[in-house]
Amino acid sequence: MAADFRRDGARPRLVWEVLREVVAARAAETGRQALDIVDVGGGTGGLAVQFAAGGHNVTVVDASPDALAAAQRRAAEAAARLTAVQGDASGVDGVVGTAAADLVICHNVLEYVEDPAAAMAAIARVLRPSATVSVLAANAIAAVLHRALAGRFAEARLLLSGAVPGSGGAPARGSGADDAAAIRRFTLPGLAALIEGAGLRPGAAHGLRIFAGLVPGMLLDGEAGTAEALRALEEAAATVPPLRDIAAQLHVLGRR
Repeated sequence: MAADFRRDGARPRLVWEVLREVVAARAAETGRQALDIVDVGGGTGGLAVQFAAGGHNVTVVDASPDALAAAQRRAAEAAARLTAVQGDASGVDGVVGTAAADLVICHNVLEYVEDPAAAMAAIARVLRPSATVSVLAANAIAAVLHRALAGRFAEARLLLSGAVPGSGGAPARGSGADDAAAIRRFTLPGLAALIEGAGLRPGAAHGLRIFAGLVPGMLLDGEAGTAEALRALEEAAATVPPLRDIAAQLHVLGRR
């Protein structure tokens, strides 16, 4: 578990830095230091509380009342004000209103919603002009690669059959292989197409956990500084197309 934690360290740091830059640019553009941020499927408020603690007006929309309660507790511990609303991605515009947000965070949500296109369209309606959506989703290509390297060739081929570049995603539901195979996965062109289909412009793309799932855990328990070196490598490779495109997760920005 310790090794897994160290492997994942680059993920929140990289995403946080990217979003901090987005927020800073938006604040400079609008002249407003307190932005309106909506975290769709924000769960217990990992990112949301950090932005709320920075003085922004943050709303977490999630279908789970337990997760929302946990987010509120986390915000209280950070002395931050957070709005928690029960709802789902496809109906987020009806919950928070249209043209209501400077930034919408949609992380680890599209894999599970019934209709990703409808969810993205609803998110687009929430965005103000020139506002940004941050999309984080599981990568279909990485799932194929990881299963092949583990010797699970039949599962890899099954996933590959749905991982067609340019398609909306790679649903693997019903394969019965494992819980991880029961989620929808996306290619980078597929995510870009979803964003464009909602009337938004795809922007910067990053790959998260490119090497982490491939590195034996024993290497991270060896020489001092190895975990930090892996983080540095992940961050350096995050925008390099051949490597980015095989990352475990894809992070794409879209702008209205």
